[in-house]
Amino acid sequence: MAPVVHLDRIERTFPGTPPVHALRESNLTIEKNDYIAIVGPSGSGKSTLLHLLGLLDRPTGGTYWLDGVDTASLDDTARAGMRAERIGFVFQAFHLLGHRTAVENVMLAEIHRRGGSKQRRERAEAALRRVGLGHRIDAFPTTLSGGERQRVAVARALIGGPSLLLADEPTGNLDSKTSESILQLFDDLHAAGLTLAVITHDDDVSERAQRRIRIHDGVLTPLTELVDRGAR
Repeated sequence: MAPVVHLDRIERTFPGTPPVHALRESNLTIEKNDYIAIVGPSGSGKSTLLHLLGLLDRPTGGTYWLDGVDTASLDDTARAGMRAERIGFVFQAFHLLGHRTAVENVMLAEIHRRGGSKQRRERAEAALRRVGLGHRIDAFPTTLSGGERQRVAVARALIGGPSLLLADEPTGNLDSKTSESILQLFDDLHAAGLTLAVITHDDDVSERAQRRIRIHDGVLTPLTELVDRGAR
C-alpha cells in the first residue's frame, strides 16, 4: 500500500533578489494512520509546507505523491478534485458562515459533490455526531463556544472521508481547557484510523503526535534526530 504522503527532495523557492528558499530539498513520508506534528517557529516554512501538502501550491523541485499519485501529473482541475476528495483542512480560524447553521456549514464542504441535499445533510449530521456535536446540529456559530466551533470545522473537514487531515495551529484561538478537548478529539480520530498532520509551534500540541518533525529555515528534520545530535 502506498503511503498517504511521500515527498521526495521537495523544495519551494519564490522569485526575488535574492530568491527566497522557503522550503529546501527535503523528504517526508506519512503512512496511513500516522499522526505527525510539524513544529517550528514563525517564518520556518510551515505555511509553505502546508500549502504544498494541501495542493494549494506547487513545488519548484522534487516530487509529491498523494495516495500513490504523482501530483505533478495533474492539471489544476484534477488537483482541485483530489484536494476536495482526499484532504481535510482545519485552521486556527474556524471560517464558519454566521448565517448558516452548524449542519449547513458542514454541508457546504460538499456543495459541488453529486447527490441530493438530503444525502449531504445525512453525511453532515453523521460528521457532527462523530465530533460530539449531534445535539448542536441546527445551532448557529454565534451560539457556539470556541471549542464547539472548532468541532464544526473538524466535522466539515471529515465529511468527505479524506485520506489526510491537515490541521494548522488548530488550538491557536482556544483556551487551555478547550484546547485539551480538541486534542482529545484528534486522539480519538487517530485511534479510529484517521491520518493526521498537525502544524504547530506549541509543544503541548506536538507532543500528542506519534512523530514530530522539526522545520527550520525550510529544512525538515525528525525531532528525535535533533535530540540525538544534542546528546552527542
